[in-house]
Amino acid sequence: MPIKVSDVMGRVPIAVRQDAHFADILDMMKRYAVGAVTVVDADRRPVGVVSQDDLLLKETDPVRHRTTIFESAARRREHEKAAGSIAMELMTSPAITVTPGTSVRDAARLMHDRRIGQLPVIDPVTGRIVGTVHQGDLLRVFERPAAELLAEIRETIRDVAGEDLDGLTVEIERGAVRLGGEVGRASQAVRLVEAVRRLEGVVDVVSELRHRGDDVAVAPPMY
Repeated sequence: MPIKVSDVMGRVPIAVRQDAHFADILDMMKRYAVGAVTVVDADRRPVGVVSQDDLLLKETDPVRHRTTIFESAARRREHEKAAGSIAMELMTSPAITVTPGTSVRDAARLMHDRRIGQLPVIDPVTGRIVGTVHQGDLLRVFERPAAELLAEIRETIRDVAGEDLDGLTVEIERGAVRLGGEVGRASQAVRLVEAVRRLEGVVDVVSELRHRGDDVAVAPPMY
């Protein structure tokens, strides 16, 4: 069963109101040792995020409101942030969010694709913030107890290999999985390795699987 954001997230929403001052935002970042805070409206719904990069524009962008017609929209927005003093002026909007039911894999992919270190977690019904999930929280999937990971691997093997389950061996060392034994077909071995590699908490898969029948076609080299 996929691990969800609700299994690893922090239950304390790290958020400020839209009228929060620059200094208050900085104090909250220091207090919770985070690189960004969520900005919420009066109903506690996320409307944006203020990051350390947004705050640093005060130092790195002395031009501020002086813009030219040749500047991009993104550059003009940086000038506006550099001139701002409250959250709604400093934030990047809209806020990118997840729900407690989002899988850890999907949350990790979202962070990677958007190049962000944390995500506000919202209630799927009300849209209100209920917590925050950080990159470090997602890494906790690699700290799963070996017995728990082994049970899920065996269940996966049962789904893929079926009657060949008894002929397979599984060894786990620090998240690396070694599969041994014999299956009926080469394609079955390939599917098994791919299925185990997709499990949360698996760092790597080493296959020592043998197969009785070869049903994987290999394309001839191109000349």
